[in-house]
Amino acid sequence: MTLIFKETTNKDNYTRVAQLKDVQAAGSLLVHKGKHTIVLFYSDNKVYAIDNRCPHMGFPLQGSTCKDGIVTCPWHYARFDIASGGTFDSWADDVPAFPVEIRDGEVWVNLVPPVNLHAHQRQRLEDGLKQSISLVIAKSTIALLDIGVNPAEPFQIGLKFGTSYNKTGWGIGLTIHTCMMNLLPYLDEEDKPRALFHGLSAVANDSADAPPLFVVQPLPNSTVDFPTLKSWFCQFIEVRDSEAAQRCLVSAIRSGANLEQVADMLFSSATDHRYLDIGHTLDFINKALEALDVVGWEAAESVLPSLVSGLASASRMEESNSWRYPVDLVAILESAFEQLPTVLNAGKSQRGTWSNSEQLIPILLGEDPQAIADSLLNALQAGCTEEQLASVVTYTAALRVARFNTNNDFGDWNSAHHPFTFANAVHQGLRRVPTVELLRGVFDAAMSVYLNRFLNVPPARLPEAKDSVSNPEELLQQLPDLLNRQQQVNQTGQLVANYLYSGGKPERLMALLGKMMLRENRDFHVIQEIEAAFRQYSLLGDTPAGIHVLVAAARYLAAHSPTMRSQAQTYQIAYRLHKGDRLFEES
Repeated sequence: MTLIFKETTNKDNYTRVAQLKDVQAAGSLLVHKGKHTIVLFYSDNKVYAIDNRCPHMGFPLQGSTCKDGIVTCPWHYARFDIASGGTFDSWADDVPAFPVEIRDGEVWVNLVPPVNLHAHQRQRLEDGLKQSISLVIAKSTIALLDIGVNPAEPFQIGLKFGTSYNKTGWGIGLTIHTCMMNLLPYLDEEDKPRALFHGLSAVANDSADAPPLFVVQPLPNSTVDFPTLKSWFCQFIEVRDSEAAQRCLVSAIRSGANLEQVADMLFSSATDHRYLDIGHTLDFINKALEALDVVGWEAAESVLPSLVSGLASASRMEESNSWRYPVDLVAILESAFEQLPTVLNAGKSQRGTWSNSEQLIPILLGEDPQAIADSLLNALQAGCTEEQLASVVTYTAALRVARFNTNNDFGDWNSAHHPFTFANAVHQGLRRVPTVELLRGVFDAAMSVYLNRFLNVPPARLPEAKDSVSNPEELLQQLPDLLNRQQQVNQTGQLVANYLYSGGKPERLMALLGKMMLRENRDFHVIQEIEAAFRQYSLLGDTPAGIHVLVAAARYLAAHSPTMRSQAQTYQIAYRLHKGDRLFEES
């Protein structure tokens, strides 16, 4: 383990703490000096001083066994080198050890603060990830942010670890990790380390006992142009050849392709097929690209290959019964895709002038898939941009959640959820690369919304502006208690709408919803839902559509609350240890 305290010969840093004879007589002696509670051990004719708090859970070390230079905590049997404080158990962390001098029969201890905390906590975070120890991850994350480290740094450590040590590639853990990074601007300061802890521990959980991912090398001395590499990549994904596809991807990055070009390559292959893995595949691609927005494009060659295995192996909805029978949705979509170049060209002169979303939404929520495809084409022909169209479809997907009837089976919440997060991913992707290939994802999202129409029969009532109150802050104070009780879905949605319609501050609401999410045990879909809703609200603003999106997210959170909250307990222990609370000592 890394030693975090070093010896010093500066006499001015020493303070008298005890008589030598008292330590010799007791064997171990507890002393208090300022903010420090120190246990002195007499062993092999020497006096040693270590912090009395076991760094694992904060139990007192006084009374521990000291034998052969090793102190063993009696609570969880963590073992420490008495001289350096270094632990032999990675889950415990090193205990602060203090230099000792004996002067005229008195014990003097140097209480110099630890050095290079930054390097130590980085190492501890890596240790926690490798061993998948949540408490260590929590403690190091809290400590890093407390000393002023940019949150992007622990995020990058987790990203590098998760993409290197999981042969199956990008998955739930890394998606949660990126969602949490995206959510930081919406959260209270005190909740930011908690969010990073959730993301980092999700990465560790995904990578536990997993073999590493070995990235293939690029083509040697290749002069192949990007369009050819893109074509090859899509061909290899088509036949599920992940190794060959990965080599094309790495070659493109090494040859100088930029983020937009590589995003186009990945999105194109993902939308060659319908609604891959009920939307997760394209969402993973979008999250990986957003992760690179945080850490920089130079990490692309190590991050993006983690997507290829999942992209090649994903289930394709054109092979599923629900997309073929009783209506062949795939045939409708393929016909629409053939028309895309024509309608886009026809709408070029009117781009940016389209404003018929109110007329489009009822069709998208309707019963006729052919009419849905035609209405999307008509909107593009009338000048609707790719991003506008994606925004409208994402909103209709959110409406499925906002109007979800709670008489449905509980598992159907996810049926409503997946089209929304998929549509959001397509929308965010089109803001980055507005390509014809990715535009196909908007049509896929619309059909997935159509397939879930039964979830709104009958539809839950959308709260209206007439339900406003005079003091919205009082409403906000009721939200935590509401989410402490099960089956408060409609009440939670009503409260959120009432708060916003009454002039409540959306940033306070989103911060509180984020806090309520973080106190629950980690749930992938809840985190996805909240992150997508917050991103959509940021684009929609304080409009009825924006309010409906937050109502949807709040209802989904309420449906999945409360939980056992064991992760919150782990984080709280780490936080109190970091702040110096004497959790298990008598005052």
